[in-house]
Amino acid sequence: MADVYATIQDADREVVERLAEILELRAADLQQVAMREEYLRRVEFPANARVVEVGCGTGAVARALSGLPEVATVVGVDPSPVFIDRARALAEDLTNLSFLEGDARALPFDDGSVDVAVFHTTLCHVPGPEIALGEAARMLDGRGQLVIFDGDYATTTCAVGSFDPLQACLDVSVDQLVHDRWLVRRLSRLVTAAGLVVASFRSHSYVETPSSGSYMITIIDRGADLLHAAGRIGAETAEALKAEARRRSTAGEFFGFIAYASLIARKAATLHS
Repeated sequence: MADVYATIQDADREVVERLAEILELRAADLQQVAMREEYLRRVEFPANARVVEVGCGTGAVARALSGLPEVATVVGVDPSPVFIDRARALAEDLTNLSFLEGDARALPFDDGSVDVAVFHTTLCHVPGPEIALGEAARMLDGRGQLVIFDGDYATTTCAVGSFDPLQACLDVSVDQLVHDRWLVRRLSRLVTAAGLVVASFRSHSYVETPSSGSYMITIIDRGADLLHAAGRIGAETAEALKAEARRRSTAGEFFGFIAYASLIARKAATLHS
């Protein structure tokens, strides 16, 4: 199955609106917030920083960026008009934040016009991530920084034993929601090839238990629906899989895990000035 985010501008509106809800749910998750705050603390924002978030979705990260004291302006870019409409509505009171429709591989910014470019769980969805990274390098000024946070989605699991049927739901969701589940493992090479120097590369982890949230249960639900839609299981089996995820949560048995990584890179001139 193809990654729906890779062609999100062409996706059915109902599907995109459902994804928008999931994006906001994930952004509000306390572990996700903690990971985001940790990597942003390591970014050396200059005074009056001009920031672009590429692949902003509903704008949750852009909203967080707009509230940082060093940041003057934030522009969120996303190819989905539905996401952009939702992002604008959620940020209507933030005067230093704006949103544009655009493709990560053809960014509408002048050379050297941006201080910090942020890709938050974006590159894994982009066919041709090297093109997007080249665009980021082009638009960064001489002391600019590239910030990437993404999932190592090959690690995604909810299995509590061999042949766990809920794992099939997660696997099909990853196939449908991620273009390249292995991207994080190639990030250093891709960033270096774009002419940037990696300053830091750190791991993070997301663990979901019954007391920590329900984000991954929504992904299991989506996987069960996808398996049913593909004719691989019946409707009763799909509902049974969803019910099993909730039974485990209620019984204190649910477990979910995803590894993430954050990378900060700079123009070479920054390191020698």
